[in-house]
Amino acid sequence: QVQLQESGPGLLKPSQTPSLTCTVSGASIRSEYYFWNWLRQPPGKGLEWMGVISGSGSAWYSPSLKNRLSISRDTSKNQVTLQLGSVTPEDAAVYYCAAAKTFIMSATDKERYDTWGQGTQVAVSS
Repeated sequence: QVQLQESGPGLLKPSQTPSLTCTVSGASIRSEYYFWNWLRQPPGKGLEWMGVISGSGSAWYSPSLKNRLSISRDTSKNQVTLQLGSVTPEDAAVYYCAAAKTFIMSATDKERYDTWGQGTQVAVSS
């Protein structure tokens, strides 16, 4: 059974570039059967799909974030990492890692994903 656990810095100041980590258990992040997605949900708003990385290491990003978003992986730790550049208060949200068995770029329906992490809260304040 695949399990996902997000971790992150919590409270940030504007312009910082945080990294959030998704630790995967129950499957290898190199598996051809999974795509590892990042989504976020700002307070009072719906889910926003941010990006995805495949088992081969290829990544795709939301057009609205691609200029300051990077998704990478550490196969030795079985972790997927999201790095978001120059955060603003608008980036405050709960950030989720979600696994899907198919490539479903931009999907925001929770049912489209097979496994979700519990999420990690990110706040941005000066």
